[in-house]
Amino acid sequence: MEAWLLRRWYGGVAPGPGLRALSLLYRGLRAVHGLPWRLGLCRPRRVGAPVLVVGNLVAGGTGKTPLVIALATELARRGWKPGIVSRGYGRASRDDLDVSPDTPCGQCGDEPLLIARQTRLPVRVARDRAAAAEALVARGCDLVIADDGLQHRRLHRDLELEVLDGERRHGNGRLLPAGPMREPATRTVDFRVVNGGQAGEGEWPMRLVPGDAVPLGPGAPRPLGAFAPGPVHAIAGIGNPGRFFDTLRAAGLQVHEHPFPDHHGFSPAELGFTPPLPRLMTSKDAVKCTGFDLADAWEVPVRAGLPDAFFDAVADRLRQGTPTP
Repeated sequence: MEAWLLRRWYGGVAPGPGLRALSLLYRGLRAVHGLPWRLGLCRPRRVGAPVLVVGNLVAGGTGKTPLVIALATELARRGWKPGIVSRGYGRASRDDLDVSPDTPCGQCGDEPLLIARQTRLPVRVARDRAAAAEALVARGCDLVIADDGLQHRRLHRDLELEVLDGERRHGNGRLLPAGPMREPATRTVDFRVVNGGQAGEGEWPMRLVPGDAVPLGPGAPRPLGAFAPGPVHAIAGIGNPGRFFDTLRAAGLQVHEHPFPDHHGFSPAELGFTPPLPRLMTSKDAVKCTGFDLADAWEVPVRAGLPDAFFDAVADRLRQGTPTP
């Protein structure tokens, strides 16, 4: 089903009348859902600190989590005390939870755990993002970064950032399910970050830069080039697995592709590939596989590469209505 939809969203295949009818229904439901906000009957909650939302207008992954990590790290270097809120997609618990680098992945979700491990900053998961943001502010955070949530109206935001896949962009531009759009492409945001491809006028370019491969068990990191020419087993349970496979090929590796659905919960048996070769996976997948005792399994971390001017521009916009931290 996913491949079938992707061909219609991004592959040039026209959606049929059934999908177009469902898209009209989706548009109507969105209008009804947003009516209390447009009439002023509901108001977003302010949490006592500026809120920066990182999200996307399309369904699926576009590189939000690496950007959240980069923003939190760079804004902390510029004097802010950021905390990160997330819904914690796929977690077993419904309770609000502070996430530490040692929190079991099943309790908090893969992306919040990855953010906590890479930033070492306060991270909180909750169904109510506004309540989570208030809890972080009460702990001393003077900036809240929301991982996803452009469509979450309850939390007041001071800045909105859209992350856009530079190759896929907005696809056919249609609303779900006839197209990939959660909201119309005409929806305005403060910053648009383009992951890969070519950034247009007014957009900020981002590249995912791979680092050395890190073993899931004992051992020392190795440069990706040390695995060349391969072959290797490449494992990716992310929104666009092809991006990870292309990264490995760009490093000179022959790749056996093993795509999985986004946020997939792995079992050891699923990773017992034949023939036995090095198994390279994304950081988002590695946090779910570290306890599997896999031989020759490696995490390939990436960082979001953006111009320093981008982080300066975000910091300047935050300070326009906020005292300097």
